Amino acid sequence: MLRLKTKRLFYLWAMTLGLVWLWPGSAMADDPTYLSQANANIMWTLLGGALVMFMQPGFAMVECGLGRAKNAANILMKNFADFMIGSLAFLFIGFGLMFGHSEGGFVGSNFFFLNGINDGSTPDTQWGLTFWFFQSVFCGTAATIVSGAIAGRTKFAAYLLASILISLVIYPISGHWAWNSLNAGANGGTAGWLGNLGLIDFAGSSVVHSVGGFVAMAGAIVVGPRLGKYTPDGIARAIPAHNLALTALGVFILWFGWFGFNCGSTNTPDGTIGYIAVNTNLAACTGFLGAMVTSWYISGKSDPSMSFNGVLAGLVGITAGCYDVTPFGAVIIGFLAGILVVVSVLFIDQKLKIDDPVGAISVHGVCGAFGTIMVGFFSAPKYGSEALGLFYGGGFSQLGIQVVGAASIGLWAFVMGLVSFKIIKVLIGVRVDPKDEIKGLDLSEHKTEAYSGFQFFSNS
Repeated sequence: MLRLKTKRLFYLWAMTLGLVWLWPGSAMADDPTYLSQANANIMWTLLGGALVMFMQPGFAMVECGLGRAKNAANILMKNFADFMIGSLAFLFIGFGLMFGHSEGGFVGSNFFFLNGINDGSTPDTQWGLTFWFFQSVFCGTAATIVSGAIAGRTKFAAYLLASILISLVIYPISGHWAWNSLNAGANGGTAGWLGNLGLIDFAGSSVVHSVGGFVAMAGAIVVGPRLGKYTPDGIARAIPAHNLALTALGVFILWFGWFGFNCGSTNTPDGTIGYIAVNTNLAACTGFLGAMVTSWYISGKSDPSMSFNGVLAGLVGITAGCYDVTPFGAVIIGFLAGILVVVSVLFIDQKLKIDDPVGAISVHGVCGAFGTIMVGFFSAPKYGSEALGLFYGGGFSQLGIQVVGAASIGLWAFVMGLVSFKIIKVLIGVRVDPKDEIKGLDLSEHKTEAYSGFQFFSNS
């Protein structure tokens, strides 16, 4: 009986929805074919945006788990703040800089909610609002990548200012260079200079991840390493993660959300989303394999945290080319990214002496640039765009464009990150007092504990 009532309620709900959708005088009744596709695009893009938004708790869990227990609440606060700041900053300024009418291919000149797109009364304006939402969660992702690299020693107020600058200026401007043509209907069909060159970065290996990764690198340099990270003679000390279970959960959440990141970037539910999902998943799997094997070879044991980061490295690496490469190409890109992330983490930690508690610089910055460049090798015929990579007879043309795009976006993010953190350091300072760092940022910055009844004191 209960199942029968449930089925009746479902049929009633479906009939009601259909009547509203096709009500006489509505836009759907005017042009059913066009508006069926328009509404399908809205629904698919909205679903993709929601999945990307769900990556935010994934980042929070990864960073919490790899950090110290005494800083867990601080990390959670930063991840909430990133999403809040990213949405509001992208609303008022960021979206206009990124998708407004291009001025010389370098910056947008108009602002989204001052353009008459915000009334939501027509299919075009409804799509405009949906597109803004989808892009705003990407902005939040770029900002939150920085959090983990400077965890455990950064003032909360300083981090908020950095997140504002990333969302207002750093991410939107380089995003304009590569992606402005995506919103051609609203900006007169203009494109940024990298888009005009033909850069392929389908879902943001460089546009999103390299930006976050290289700003994170700049922040880690300015803030400096955690107390006790390096011995007086410069030897790197391991500061163990406090909860690998949280880290593993976070990686699985990010893996799940990445299907919104990559598949949702089609902005339409067509047949390409299937092979994009396949490419995304395969690269994550081989990223794990590559990192596990490499860490096993180097240390004699398979390292969990390195292996988990290998999953993320594979996902970041395939994000640029998920639309343009074959599944075999995705397998290779993911595996190489998994190897690269281990080598990069060790090099940055031990040779460059840059303290990055979660490996964000390597996962997002290095592997983001790597994934963008790999498109120049693996772009295949009958996949995605018409570009052909070097391995498919395309010559060096596309590869050169990919190198220019990865280098220019990475350099922009790093230089602007240095400038931003230096300014913040002068204005309010970026680092907490040593005694507060030892006590933990949960108590010193927020007067609370993430783990009630436990307090974690140490000399580092």
